[in-house]
Amino acid sequence: MPDAKVVPNQITYNAAISACEKGGQWQLALDLLSLMPDAKVVPDEITYSAAISACEKGGQWQLALDLLSLMPDAKVVPNQITYNAAISACEKGGQWQLALDLLSLMPDAKVVPNQ
Repeated sequence: MPDAKVVPNQITYNAAISACEKGGQWQLALDLLSLMPDAKVVPDEITYSAAISACEKGGQWQLALDLLSLMPDAKVVPNQITYNAAISACEKGGQWQLALDLLSLMPDAKVVPNQ
């Protein structure tokens, strides 16, 4: 994008990470997330949710949980979509106890579980 004189912003990064998730490219999604600070772009809950979903699709439940745990330090509050993606990653990895643990944390985080 810099060659085209277009400066990437939060929306373009979120779209690119989401596209990586849909294309099964979890490594690329994480690479894009790691490039954001150098580009002076701040990730938000959409960014993290898309990256966690990419990890979930790639069977990377540990990385999904790592991303979720990084959110408070980044001053980003997980939302229902973020928790759903992390719970789904645990489920796909056969980590039912972790999935239930995340579900039980949602009310404390003031996030209402959906159906």
